[in-house]
Amino acid sequence: MDLLADWPRGPAALTRRGRALARRLSGDVRTPVAYACVLAAAAVAQAIWVAVTTRGSLGAAGGLLASVILIVPSLAATLPAGFGWSQPAAAAITICAANLLSLTAFHLLTVGGLAAQLIITYRLGRRGPQLLAVSVALPFLVFGLVVALDGTAAPARQRPAEIVLAVLAASLGPACASAGAASRIRSLSRQHAASREAVAGTLLEHVARGERARIARELHDVVAHHISMVAVQAETARLATPGMPAAGAQRLSAIGDTARAALTEMRRLLGVLREDTGSPPAALAPQPGLTQLNELLDETRDAAGISARLIASGWLTALDPGVELAVYRIVQEALTNARRHAPGAAVDVELHFTDDALQLRVRDNGPGPSPAGQDPLRAGHGLTGMRERAAAAGGELRTGAAPGGGFLVEATLPVKSEGYAA
Repeated sequence: MDLLADWPRGPAALTRRGRALARRLSGDVRTPVAYACVLAAAAVAQAIWVAVTTRGSLGAAGGLLASVILIVPSLAATLPAGFGWSQPAAAAITICAANLLSLTAFHLLTVGGLAAQLIITYRLGRRGPQLLAVSVALPFLVFGLVVALDGTAAPARQRPAEIVLAVLAASLGPACASAGAASRIRSLSRQHAASREAVAGTLLEHVARGERARIARELHDVVAHHISMVAVQAETARLATPGMPAAGAQRLSAIGDTARAALTEMRRLLGVLREDTGSPPAALAPQPGLTQLNELLDETRDAAGISARLIASGWLTALDPGVELAVYRIVQEALTNARRHAPGAAVDVELHFTDDALQLRVRDNGPGPSPAGQDPLRAGHGLTGMRERAAAAGGELRTGAAPGGGFLVEATLPVKSEGYAA
């Protein structure tokens, strides 16, 4: 009824429904048993008809005996098809042997037996050994040639049905095996295509997540840094300028409030970027390194009016650009957090070069972590970003209370190039 309902929609709808019905039937464990029963009934009916037609020459008793004798190989050549989905090789060998016995002993190959032979050959081509699928057709070819060329037996013209059935089994068997093999190849091709699409989707998702994390770090380290400086400069100008009109002070206060609101929105945006959501790619730009650290500290002194020193020791080394960028961003974030959580505190930035690593220390003499042990950097994404940068460069980062008071950011980053004298 479903197929008839799709008839007005055209052949395409009928084809789709037919394929869906075929998939459901092929997945049902009762389907091969039903096939086998139908074929067995057809084979038994043909065997009885053959026995009845020869009854006149054999007599009543002979006709009954012939019916019984013909029914046995007919059942043996069809019922094993019910195991074609679970044991295709054993079923194919049994059906082939039964059909050959029926042909050689009784000169009979039933239509049901031939259909079972072709079905099991197709099943072998799809799920079983390929060589066996072709081999089960060869005995029928040999039988047909022997019958056609054997001069001692009845002439071939007197046994045309046997030769035709043997040739059909020999010729259609490889065709069915090829069809089964082609179906197997199509199925494997679909599975491989689905696997490739899944792997490609996973790789794209992984790359997108890495890109979003990089964008989040850049926004936090660069944009948030400058917005924070705007807020600090506006507040410093309002408090440090004597005799400023009330309107000017109010505007500077509004600038500071706007900058702080922008920082809040920036943190919300960073939280979204760190989730599994889409984001446009970031524009490429030259990246800062160790040579820009002095400019960064000068900018911090001018903006916040704090004391900041850069101390370098050891055998200075030309670092990998990625390591230099990680050093710059870690120092930038540490200075921003020192200005935010320890305003007015002095900050020392120390770079110590060894043979295989760069030791980076950023320390302030502020109040340090809270008495409860809560890291002040944990309120935002600063600590996470610094750790990610250090890990991406092949190093590690530690934060906590500094000996003697204050807060300490300490990173160990690898050195990958040969050094030169300072």
